[in-house]
Amino acid sequence: MTTPSQLNTSKQVSDDLASALAQMSQVLLAVQTVETVLNLVTELAIKTLPGTVGAGVTLVNPEGKHTRAASDPLVEQADQLQYSYDTGPCLTAWRDHCPVQIDDISAEDRWPEWTAAVTSLGVRSMLSVPMLSAGRSLGAIKVYSNQPGTYDSGSVAILELFAQQAAVLLSNSQAVSDARQLSGQLTAALEDRDVIGQAAGVLLARGAGDVPAALEALRLTAQRASTSLLTVAHVIVDTTVARHADRST
Repeated sequence: MTTPSQLNTSKQVSDDLASALAQMSQVLLAVQTVETVLNLVTELAIKTLPGTVGAGVTLVNPEGKHTRAASDPLVEQADQLQYSYDTGPCLTAWRDHCPVQIDDISAEDRWPEWTAAVTSLGVRSMLSVPMLSAGRSLGAIKVYSNQPGTYDSGSVAILELFAQQAAVLLSNSQAVSDARQLSGQLTAALEDRDVIGQAAGVLLARGAGDVPAALEALRLTAQRASTSLLTVAHVIVDTTVARHADRST
């Protein structure tokens, strides 16, 4: 029979979860930075999952595996051991696209090197779930406890909700970042084109036959000087501007 105390605890967890997801939705709408997203995820995981002493996010990309927004040095140390051995619960969750739960580190035999090393950190149980977006695993969220048997199927369901939201947030943040980077590249390209066009105009005024001939002259000059065509164009334009300024004074 469910006691009033259990009902109150269940209601508190439910309220905390609803509040947590609401906060994550607000971040989604605001399209905040990746760091904001990951810090929020770890804070909410600790608040919502009783017994958690540390939370963090492992992101995996072409540059490697990185722990981001770790709430405690314990998380960073436990994660670093996984990266060193290239095996462990978080990496398994990421690779296999499935939750990984450890009820008691001392009885776990799936990753003997990691479990032997992490025992000295005081970790007794943990839970990790992958962050999936469009079938692609971006990494994994994990929570650690200093007590055995801290997490159950309900904990898995809650952390999976966080992981789903985090994956959406990260994908959106990355999309915004990519768009800004592309915009910056396009702006720079247009600016470069303008400078090269101005330099070609200067060479036309100096007697170059046509635009292709002016551009070829720029290319040959850059080749002889072992520098870029853009650098040569800047020198020509800047020198011409300076000369005009001297004449007008």
